[in-house]
Amino acid sequence: MEAYYNCLHCKNKRVRILTTDGKRHEGVIVDVDRNNVYLKTKGNGRMKTSAFYPGGGNYYGGYYGYGSEILTLSLFTLLAIALI
Repeated sequence: MEAYYNCLHCKNKRVRILTTDGKRHEGVIVDVDRNNVYLKTKGNGRMKTSAFYPGGGNYYGGYYGYGSEILTLSLFTLLAIALI
């Protein structure tokens, strides 16, 4: 639950997130729900899902802007979050 409130506090801010598998992600938190944080990153216009769906994802028609990517991270895999 602590990760949820930390992400809510950082919503619409640029962050760096470290996950339990050692990966780092940078971007702007665009949304948070009780299970996931949605991070807008620079990318190729795809929506990616991490943690329980490795390599999965659906093409997302650029709703958040051309060339951006929405990365869905499970709150259970978050190790640290920092404002940048």
